[in-house]
Amino acid sequence: MKDTILDANFPKTADGRVYHLGVKSGEVANRIVTVGSISRAKLIATYLDASPKPFSLYSERGFLTITGRYRGTPVSVVCIGMGGPSVDFFIREVRECLQGDMLVIRFGSCGCLTDLPVGSLVLPKASLAVTRNLDFDFANGDPWRVPYRLSKPIPADSDLILTLQRALESTRPVGASGLVVLNTVNASTDSFYSSQGRQTSFQDHNSGLIDNLKETIQDIATLEMETYWIFHLAASWRGLPSAEPALNPPQLSAGPVFSSAAPSESSHADPSRPPPRPAKDTVQQPTIRAAAVQMVFASRSSQEFITPEHVSLLEAWCGQAVLDALLAMDIPQDRLHLQEGSVWDMEHLSLESE
Repeated sequence: MKDTILDANFPKTADGRVYHLGVKSGEVANRIVTVGSISRAKLIATYLDASPKPFSLYSERGFLTITGRYRGTPVSVVCIGMGGPSVDFFIREVRECLQGDMLVIRFGSCGCLTDLPVGSLVLPKASLAVTRNLDFDFANGDPWRVPYRLSKPIPADSDLILTLQRALESTRPVGASGLVVLNTVNASTDSFYSSQGRQTSFQDHNSGLIDNLKETIQDIATLEMETYWIFHLAASWRGLPSAEPALNPPQLSAGPVFSSAAPSESSHADPSRPPPRPAKDTVQQPTIRAAAVQMVFASRSSQEFITPEHVSLLEAWCGQAVLDALLAMDIPQDRLHLQEGSVWDMEHLSLESE
């Protein structure tokens, strides 16, 4: 740590830089693509306008932020690595640096639980969390507790999904045959191994996890580690209640794998349908709207894994599509971050260069 921190509650430096991402106001735009891979972030950045020269910052905590303009519109690409904690740093710290609305598209990889071929592009309508129950006795087993817990699903922003679908289809390269799949549910896990049902030398009590997920959650298709946390924080910022589970997980007689919320009258609600907005939303407070496009890298049924060449093709295709989708989403001028003094302020930057 090289700078003096002013406040332990929400750490910032004297010039307003947040603790983990290292950015400050005017260095992150309202429209954001977030990825886990540094090479993917740099690839997307190649689509940004040459002028003004994109701003780029590696933080000491390993986050990369690239901000510039795409066809004249300010856009940021933020590489956050993997997992829910990194999402929490990203969403909360950007929100504190940004005036107005946030549009966030998660562009990452996933494993697939259905018969979709590797290389498919999945735009989940909702995501739920699968987390390891830390009170379970993993060494000896536990007849009184279940080893994994399920959250209620949180919906993606439906307008952003449809805009992203149109952008993917309009930028589809000649000869590209990859499927673009909607109306599925994603599960984000707190472990790549135990909570995704992979077998290692640890006693994770997860041999039935994938089968139970497929039997329990309607439209479940993909597993990864970030999407739920983005959707959850977006919904929490808006003050909206989360959607109910598509299906209530049954209590299994022989060592249940899951636990979740108790059933309710709306337990079969469509998780893609956002709950009614509360009355306070009419005051036009800033929003966070989120969606995701997931590249199927691995099939958990066939064990097939995507080739590096196929990944390169998908990343080039989707990299432009996510930027096009963000550009197509309207944000009123009074709900944008101020341009003056920002890294995308053309007039300010031209004066500096003189």
